[in-house]
Amino acid sequence: MVSTNVYVDGFNFYYRCVRGTPYKWLDFSKLCPLLIPGGHQVQRVKYFTARVKPLPRDPDAPSRQQAYLRALGTIPNLSIIYGHFRKNVVRMPLAKPVPGGPRTVEVIKTEEKGSDVNLASHLLLDTFRKDCQAALVISNDTDLLEPIRIVRMEFHCKIGLAYPPAQVPHALLREVDFVRQIRESGLRKSQFPLTLTDLHGTISKPASW
Repeated sequence: MVSTNVYVDGFNFYYRCVRGTPYKWLDFSKLCPLLIPGGHQVQRVKYFTARVKPLPRDPDAPSRQQAYLRALGTIPNLSIIYGHFRKNVVRMPLAKPVPGGPRTVEVIKTEEKGSDVNLASHLLLDTFRKDCQAALVISNDTDLLEPIRIVRMEFHCKIGLAYPPAQVPHALLREVDFVRQIRESGLRKSQFPLTLTDLHGTISKPASW
């Protein structure tokens, strides 16, 4: 069996794959085996994210995320690597200011920082150390193009990309050995049970999910 590490860009995956769907309560220990070629075996999964902050439009987002991170923590071969989540009030120009009115407005700007760099760093280090025989990246972020190219061309490690149909840039497709499509049927089959337990007690799927 070909030992394969999986690298998940958490925010990218959420916004591109499960936001607005009933499949947010996703168990990567079920999904990842569906995304690797025959003869491969998932050795470890690395999930890259940041802890969100409450927003006026969604004050409960941190508690929902915390429940999900605890659920992920029940997967023995999955590790969570954290970046940073920034929330700032900034002044930005209006796209269509009203004549005589203000030309700028204050907005709450949120940014997730560090996950793409962390993913690239772990991907490069793991393949350089020969921690795996193949790697699967779950992201369509073109900032990962150069690390993916290095893994394949310099470290001679098989590397694949998984994403929904028609959402992967051609620049990334040219640099990978295999591509797997994340379909609704796979997401549906890969859900956690409604409740789980960890060392701290019961974990429940958020009601709004």
